[in-house]
Amino acid sequence: MRLRNKPGAHDKINEHPDRVISTPADFRGNWKKEIFKNENPIHIEIGMGKGTFVNGMAKLHPDVNFIGIEKYTSVIVSALDLTLEQALPNVRLLNIDANTLPKIFEQGELAQIYLNFSDPWPKNRHEKRRLTHESFLAMYESVLVKGGEVHLKTDNQGLFEFSLESFSRYGMIVKNVSLDLHKSGIKGNVMTEYEQKFSSKGNRIYRCEAQFR
Repeated sequence: MRLRNKPGAHDKINEHPDRVISTPADFRGNWKKEIFKNENPIHIEIGMGKGTFVNGMAKLHPDVNFIGIEKYTSVIVSALDLTLEQALPNVRLLNIDANTLPKIFEQGELAQIYLNFSDPWPKNRHEKRRLTHESFLAMYESVLVKGGEVHLKTDNQGLFEFSLESFSRYGMIVKNVSLDLHKSGIKGNVMTEYEQKFSSKGNRIYRCEAQFR
């Protein structure tokens, strides 16, 4: 689906370089010191959409630094609006593609990665594009601390099953698996805008955590 361009999106992003970091590679290895001015762990959300989850998590966990990543300018500008409204000191945004992560962060700079309602790429020939494919897992491992985690939420059963298998083949520890998140009694779940939409329709939400050894 083609995303509609938002007039003035680039200008608005450029007006807030303190929130949307325009030259993220400049801070590789120094995000805590130069951007967040603290030593708190850094968690990132890849494909943050309109920023509901990353801002909600930042409010719930003030002792964690959060970075929302979104490659579409037309989408990240909506996340910027919410981030400015919330005015939380522990949130930053990046308008980049996930493939550039190793150029942005060094080994051990991140503690956790969230993948929420990622594109399932259902056709077999497109499986390498799925964000839980082994090539992406290798990239995540290159920027996470030892024992770092990937947290996945999706409403797509096929992607969930693929991901569980991919995590296991890679040698990760899979834990806290939920086949129906909203009936699991889990505490502290922050919903994304897609999660709110899908769950209101009665769709089952799948969730798991995968930890690198």
